[in-house]
Amino acid sequence: MLHILLVTFPFFALVLAGYGAARWRLLPLEAIPGLNGFVLFFALPCMLYRFGSTTPIAQLLDTRVAGLYLFCGLLVVAGTIAMTLNARVRWNDAALGALVAAFPNSGFMGVPLIVALLGPSAAGTVILTMVVDMVVTSSLCIALSRLDGAQGRGRSAVLTAARKALRGVVANPMPWAILLGGMASAWALRLPKPVEQTVWLLADSASPVALFTIGAVLARAQMTANHPMPLFDYVPVALIKLFVHPLLVFAVGWLAIRAGMPLSPSALTVMVLVAALPSASNVSMLAERFGADNGRIARIILLTTAAAFLTFSAAVALLT
Repeated sequence: MLHILLVTFPFFALVLAGYGAARWRLLPLEAIPGLNGFVLFFALPCMLYRFGSTTPIAQLLDTRVAGLYLFCGLLVVAGTIAMTLNARVRWNDAALGALVAAFPNSGFMGVPLIVALLGPSAAGTVILTMVVDMVVTSSLCIALSRLDGAQGRGRSAVLTAARKALRGVVANPMPWAILLGGMASAWALRLPKPVEQTVWLLADSASPVALFTIGAVLARAQMTANHPMPLFDYVPVALIKLFVHPLLVFAVGWLAIRAGMPLSPSALTVMVLVAALPSASNVSMLAERFGADNGRIARIILLTTAAAFLTFSAAVALLT
């Protein structure tokens, strides 16, 4: 367990450093969007391209992994909405809460952390789960979040929301970086040496800056969402993310292997560890954009991120 903590500690320490820097105003809150922009549009796409271009294309196109992971994600979304939807928590908050329960922080944290723990061979599976969450799970939850406003307008409001969600996917540079990396892997292409070195330098900066930015974003969300909230509004969703999601992926994957599905145990291990990650911090931005209770979402993300230092490390110890 100690050797696992030695790997995971620096990752969570960088999140804590970013949180403290924003909380104590060492980092101006106005600078956080700039950090986010650097990570989202420069560093992280370069990191994803590097991993995609150096990963066998078959691993990036494994439909068994994608299908099984998506099935579990849909179960988490459906179960979370069924548990939280009530007279006070309507579709908008319930759907975005379900997204934060099913969408792990695989981009900013998962790729570098799991690769550091399991080696570069794990990158392809992590990237594939990212694509599922960015393209399918996010779009579905955003569409469901519009059901509150669909009364009297039939399916048009939901379809409009779905189109907006898909436009958001198209505007996101990360899927494109994965696609380009996959094409480079399939055709054995390499960038010109000076360009490759530039991309690799940006890729090396992705992990520390992204983790620092997560902490800063969480601090800003907590500082701006200071209204009181019952624990029952956010703690159960955090528990679903940290425990139910990874256990469900493990159970469904184990049953699939027992039933004869040619899914490798190593791929299942990576999928379970992805599910055991804390909630994706970008859901907070989606909640703000679509008018959901961002204070609730921020609390879920903060709680899962703080607790994941122990729960994720425990999952690694049990699975490896």
